[in-house]
Amino acid sequence: MFKKSSKPNGRIDTLIGAGTTVEGNITFSGGLRIDGEVHGNVCAAGDQPGTLVISEHARVDGEVAVPHVVINGTVNGPVRSAEALELQPRARVTGDVEYSTIEIHLGAIVEGRLLHRGAEGAKAVELKLAGGR
Repeated sequence: MFKKSSKPNGRIDTLIGAGTTVEGNITFSGGLRIDGEVHGNVCAAGDQPGTLVISEHARVDGEVAVPHVVINGTVNGPVRSAEALELQPRARVTGDVEYSTIEIHLGAIVEGRLLHRGAEGAKAVELKLAGGR
């Protein structure tokens, strides 16, 4: 009945399977699921929408910068999510986490700072009072 727009879409275009190790940076658009290991940065391409799922046994050693991120594995590096971040029960993040909206499940661990960033950055709003006050 109600749909949360902050949740990532269910579409996965690319899979890095269990037992696979990638050495180097990854830039993608659409959906990426990591079940293996990545030794490098994982980023969404430009202003393209992107969803990253890091599964329970997966590991990323590097920066993560993707609009929608779901983590249930290990990330050693900073995480930046411009839209929604979900830390599931087995999530282990060592590094600062920047987010617009966040959901943290019981059992998730973050060893770093949690930094809230409003959608599209903080926007100043000028209020003008009626009557010239």
